[in-house]
Amino acid sequence: MKQEGREEQEDEIVFDRDSETSNHKKQILIFQLSQRLIHGDLLSRIEAAKDLRKLARKSSPKSRSNLGASSLIQPLVCMLLSPNLDAREASLLALLNLASRNERNKIKIVAAGAIPPLLELLKFQNLSLRELATAAILTLSAAASNKPVILSAGATSLLVQILISGSVQAKVDAVTALYYLSACTEHENCPMMLDPGAVAPLIDLLKECKKHSKFAEKTTSLLQIISNSDEGRTAISNSDGGILTLVQTVEDGSLVSTENAVGVLLSMCQSCRETYREPILKEGAIPGLLRLTVEGTAEAQDRARRLLDLLRDSPQEKRMSSTDLERIAYKIAAEVDGVGQALETAKRLMQEMVQRRLNTA
Repeated sequence: MKQEGREEQEDEIVFDRDSETSNHKKQILIFQLSQRLIHGDLLSRIEAAKDLRKLARKSSPKSRSNLGASSLIQPLVCMLLSPNLDAREASLLALLNLASRNERNKIKIVAAGAIPPLLELLKFQNLSLRELATAAILTLSAAASNKPVILSAGATSLLVQILISGSVQAKVDAVTALYYLSACTEHENCPMMLDPGAVAPLIDLLKECKKHSKFAEKTTSLLQIISNSDEGRTAISNSDGGILTLVQTVEDGSLVSTENAVGVLLSMCQSCRETYREPILKEGAIPGLLRLTVEGTAEAQDRARRLLDLLRDSPQEKRMSSTDLERIAYKIAAEVDGVGQALETAKRLMQEMVQRRLNTA
């Protein structure tokens, strides 16, 4: 037994020594990378950035934090200003890998001054660099303390331009970046404004994605922000299939995207019923709204009921007989609660509609 105990102790000593040796080698490698990034010529700095990218990609989040604390971030940020495009790309990729799944490094990269050169890259004609810069803004905007810095630097308008003219991947990343930035708590008294020019690409992206996806939730959230202005509401109404796509999202979306979509339609109808009521009804909004009053979130149910009230005086609804409404209500109730409960649920829906009419008469 004593012999086994000694062997276990010896194994632990060997393991500790191996671990110390490995850590020592890593420290030497990091120091060498730092020296090459700071003091090397252009080619040496580009190769060092590529090596650092590989090292960061294979590292754990904790190891990435150690890399970020090793005087590597600042020279990489400086390389973003290089007139050499290969140097910019190499530094961008290295910074992206350092920031991946690491909040501390995200904050350090922004503190090192990365946002202005990244925003300059968003203006480049080089599609690859624009795409990488958009991905970097997306990654860095996930950190709460970075959001006000990125917003104050004017990122919103440039991300909208990416939405309009960027590659498909850049557009997807721009949507997520804008979504993250819209949640900036430090700008609650002055909410983020989005250019109505973002409407057409957002509607196109919403058409193509699954309405219950996380991406649809982000897209409809941005459309809801845009719908707070007269110009935004007009752009949504004028966009090809804009209202129809929102109605389809009300019908097929997740709890979040349906809440957002009905919020957009409600904002439009509240601003000017005469302008938007008929187009909304024309796209067949009633069945989806009735369903939402039964199975949506509390906020979505309230929005759906208010929108139904705004739609009720239209000529379209006057032509819809009570029998038609009962049939729609029964069909929705059967899908939600099953055939056994459908009649009772349909009656409740119709009673609520009648009661709201009496209350507003």
